[in-house]
Amino acid sequence: MIERRAMGEVRSEGRTLRGLAIPYGVDTRINGGTESIAVGAVTASLANRDILALVDHDASKVLGRTRSGTLRLVEDSRGLSYEIDLPDTTAARDVLALVERGDAGGMSFGFNVPKGGDEWRGTHRTVRNLTLHEISVITSHPAYQATTIEARGAAHSMELLRLRLEVYR
Repeated sequence: MIERRAMGEVRSEGRTLRGLAIPYGVDTRINGGTESIAVGAVTASLANRDILALVDHDASKVLGRTRSGTLRLVEDSRGLSYEIDLPDTTAARDVLALVERGDAGGMSFGFNVPKGGDEWRGTHRTVRNLTLHEISVITSHPAYQATTIEARGAAHSMELLRLRLEVYR
């Protein structure tokens, strides 16, 4: 069974969405307990996987994917950040309109936890390893409030790419 977690703030400026999809070390209330995602939990998932960007976890509303380069994911000590180049589709135009108005609920992610990938202490679960399938822009209520989403124009995206390349040199 794929687990889903939703979180975050949504802002807009342009046709590229960007923000934090998975925050590390942030507790959130899930099913009567708390949960946090440990630093590095998604690292193994990023290698050789085609991860999708969706609307509300709906596989018929694809916004981007890592295989085509229209979804870019970068992990650091804060969590998993993303950039999505929006297509010219009804779903993407609808999402952009919600983000620009400040009406989108946040970001979410769909994942599985492999055997031994989590640790329980009472009612608190720490996910130390997960298999990421997709991230989603959600239109309702997020679970993790620490995620972010905003839309940026092409010039801003190029500046972010330049800064990111400097960090990884």
